[in-house]
Amino acid sequence: MHPSHPTTKTAPRLPDIRVVRRAAIMLAAACAVLLAIAVQASAQPTAKTRVTVIGDSVTASFNYVGAARRYLGKGLDLHSDAVVCRRLVAASCPFQGSTPSTALDVVTVEGHRLGPVVVINVGYNDWVAVYDVDRVMHALKAAGVHTVIWVTLKEVGSYASIYTQTNARIRSADKRWRSSMVVADWNAYSRGKPWFGEDGLHLSVTGAMRLARFLRPLVLAGVS
Repeated sequence: MHPSHPTTKTAPRLPDIRVVRRAAIMLAAACAVLLAIAVQASAQPTAKTRVTVIGDSVTASFNYVGAARRYLGKGLDLHSDAVVCRRLVAASCPFQGSTPSTALDVVTVEGHRLGPVVVINVGYNDWVAVYDVDRVMHALKAAGVHTVIWVTLKEVGSYASIYTQTNARIRSADKRWRSSMVVADWNAYSRGKPWFGEDGLHLSVTGAMRLARFLRPLVLAGVS
């Protein structure tokens, strides 16, 4: 028998240092590119969602109570269009020599600039027979609005019975527009609260803040 020859073992070879160096350089370059992309993305501000509030003299408190407007609009592109004597569809009442646009006018003119969420707080200058919620909702849908937050009227004062009937129209329309309309029951939320002027309708500074706090979660839900 011949003695077996010892098995020849090959020593492991280390990778070529030049290959390792090239790989390291390529990896570092890739990381640098990814880091630059991440920094650039974080530096670009996220576009804010446009939200439009259409109102009459009650909502116009946002025009002079800046804290309320800022609270409602935090993180949003908030546009508030609220003027004295505005009506929903019928010609608005004149005030100080001019007649403001109706809520329907605003929707028709602004169109897609309204944004996806709109708040309607109009009706204190209206009468029930011409308070046409459906007509405005059709216009809002045509403008690409997907969530309409419709605020009920506070049922107090000389025209309380009219406001009650108007609120009934709002709630009735909600049944027909359930997928895109949210009723914000300001009448119930504000009942008995000391947030108003002598007429019980127009807002004090505190009232304006309370309205903003009331609307904000509904607006954020609409945006999301």
